[in-house]
Amino acid sequence: MPSRPSAARRLAARAAAIVLTGALAGAVMPPAAQADALVTRPTAYVDPMIGTSNGGNTYPGAVRPYGMIAWSPTSTTGDQTSTGAANGYEYGVTRMRGLSLTHVNGAGCNPGAAGDVPIMPFVGDVTSSPSADTKDAVYASGFSHADERAVPGRYTVGLDSGATADLAVSRRAGVADFSFPAGKPANLLFRVSNSLNGSEDAEIEIDTAHRKVTGSVLTGAFCGRRANGGTNNRKSYYRLHFSASFDRDFATTGTWRDGTLAPGSTSGSGGEGYATGADRAGRGSGGWVGFDTAADDDVRMRIGISYVSRAGAEANLRKEIAPRAGVDDVARAGSAAWDRELASARVGGGSDAQRTTFYTALYHALMQPNLISDTDGRYPGMDGKPHRVTGGQKAQYSNFSGWDQYRAQIQLLALLKPRIAGDFAQSLYNFARQNGGVWDRWVHVNGATHVMTGDPTAATLATFYAMGVRNFDYEGAFESLARQATVPHPDGLSDAGCPGQCTGQRPNLAQYLESRYAAQDVCHCWGGAAETLEDAVADAALGRWARLLGRDEEADAFEARGLWWRNVFNSEAGDGAGTTGYIQARNLDGAWVTPFSPGSDRGFAQGTSATYTWMVPQDVQGLAEAMGGRETAAKRLDAFFHKADGSWSVKGGDALRYDPTNEPGIHAPWLYNALGRPWKTQETVREIVDTVYGTGPRGLPGNDDLGTMSAWYVFSALGLYPQTPGSAAMLLGTPLFPSAVLERSQGGDIRISAPAADATHPYIDAVKVDGRTADRSWVDARLVTRGGFLTYRLAEAPNTSWATGPAGLPQ
Repeated sequence: MPSRPSAARRLAARAAAIVLTGALAGAVMPPAAQADALVTRPTAYVDPMIGTSNGGNTYPGAVRPYGMIAWSPTSTTGDQTSTGAANGYEYGVTRMRGLSLTHVNGAGCNPGAAGDVPIMPFVGDVTSSPSADTKDAVYASGFSHADERAVPGRYTVGLDSGATADLAVSRRAGVADFSFPAGKPANLLFRVSNSLNGSEDAEIEIDTAHRKVTGSVLTGAFCGRRANGGTNNRKSYYRLHFSASFDRDFATTGTWRDGTLAPGSTSGSGGEGYATGADRAGRGSGGWVGFDTAADDDVRMRIGISYVSRAGAEANLRKEIAPRAGVDDVARAGSAAWDRELASARVGGGSDAQRTTFYTALYHALMQPNLISDTDGRYPGMDGKPHRVTGGQKAQYSNFSGWDQYRAQIQLLALLKPRIAGDFAQSLYNFARQNGGVWDRWVHVNGATHVMTGDPTAATLATFYAMGVRNFDYEGAFESLARQATVPHPDGLSDAGCPGQCTGQRPNLAQYLESRYAAQDVCHCWGGAAETLEDAVADAALGRWARLLGRDEEADAFEARGLWWRNVFNSEAGDGAGTTGYIQARNLDGAWVTPFSPGSDRGFAQGTSATYTWMVPQDVQGLAEAMGGRETAAKRLDAFFHKADGSWSVKGGDALRYDPTNEPGIHAPWLYNALGRPWKTQETVREIVDTVYGTGPRGLPGNDDLGTMSAWYVFSALGLYPQTPGSAAMLLGTPLFPSAVLERSQGGDIRISAPAADATHPYIDAVKVDGRTADRSWVDARLVTRGGFLTYRLAEAPNTSWATGPAGLPQ
């Protein structure tokens, strides 16, 4: 037999092959074509490393659109119970302890969620328990970014130990090639208990006769360590099963539990708990299989996962990956799948950097929701029992970061992928029925985590329906959400998990309905002012939904409740410098909560009064009136985006000004349209697009929050933005690209033409909608539900008369 090339040479060859096939984003770009020719292979512009630093909390590993499996590194900074970032990977941390099978994109809790079953190629003999290696000093390895490649659907890395890993995935399964230095001990460690948040239990079985490793981990606990209510969520709610098979015999086997090593053993179990640091260090279980590298230093592994059963994991693998398919085969299929998904938004023109930022943002936005049902339709319910999708539902999806996503990501999903949106809506409704009629605001796998505040599911499903999504039980879902918004639930009087994970989804609803605001001293919520604003947005959305359903009486009631934000607007509250009129928390007796400062977060959730005062997208004209008129409101908005000297302040860090890293204020740049100054929206959005977002690991301003920040960029680059939840109306801004086509499976395509789009033409001079001149800075639902053409004439200087007439302003 001829000698095989070394692991390092094979890694170099694989990287070269990826480059030659054009799959390595950022390394080889397609040849330059006509300035506005539409992109034909979007994956060439995707860089999964964007957002892996600067708190973006993205991950670079292999994943398909909406995939169940997301195979990516778990890094370490010397603490086995933590990582360098919320979701397992931080670009500045170049040491890893495994390649984990599941991840969530951009969640903010640290540790975040999932990171289940890290699998580590280890060069050396296993002489002690990896769980006893509490500082990851032995059973981890450094790596260089020069030896790392990430493209859609594939991840490759060379470790300092001399081992390499090349991974590619389908939706529920994956294939890996692991290489080891010839003649040295070669082992794969399955750290089954070492999920990012820990675990309640885990198990492993090694079947030497059939070259298989199987097992599971019982875990959950998303946000379970946060100081603001985290102890409420230190609980298990899902079990991930895996089944891995190999192309060669095992030379050695073994398992461990806590500090005890059992060489030769083929079964083991034990969890870690949900603490951190010394309270968890040294606990856990796993196993390893070793290989003889004297004649062959390459190991191929095939693996399937399931949230239902081991049999489900094996069936998922069998149905999704052909028996002889290798990493290259699966990677090609994955790249093609991503190209199909990303081609729903084809842009033309712009720079390489702009296209890379755009398509990576679209890639991140379309990572979720995530499949949790097997190929046979079975999935774990929120009641802990197995269920099966029925009717026309194609799959069960989960991972709903509601408080974040309802502002931009779900609108993008509905616009581009309405069938997925409908299945997602049905999935959330299924969970609610399994959860006693309660819709949780942050769902992870099948777990109700209660994270954040408000009622974002109401806003989400109302938006789906308004945007033309119909493949879900919208009558049943509306009735259930309306009931949650009108009938008090006992959990609403609980302080469990407060403030960050309050159990009640409509906390102290009886008091809210009587007082028409959430009282700070008895609200059982994160913050009374924020809760009032969030509920008002949700209720306004429910009102619009009811109106579309022909349920006018309910529409009237919910639309009236959508104006209750006014009950926490204090016209006398001031900043001490002459500006008055802010959102402020109130107590049950009606008194305003004092002392007050616009820069304080008292009564708010992850934001200040200065930011939340603008969070009234459903009634911008009413907000402007409360502030003293549109002119006064516009001047205040100017101060929100600029320092006193007139310079921009859009990068965050100032409690009184715009924060692009978190959701409560991300719609604020678009409010100028309703204030009759659309040119200011145009220049403000362009400033944020150009200076806050970009390429490279620091290319996101903060937590991607399951695609929300990325979706904001996609909309902004297209020159569109959702006006308000529960509506299909879109606000108009300046397109970044000369041309774009949104190719949609229903509703008709949307074509955007802006021939002069470039860095020197950030302003709109004129717009035509379907060939007709438009003097409004917004378009109604017909563009989304029927498709259409937008044609822009752009200018170097602002047109201060276009779309400023009071009668044509968005509400």
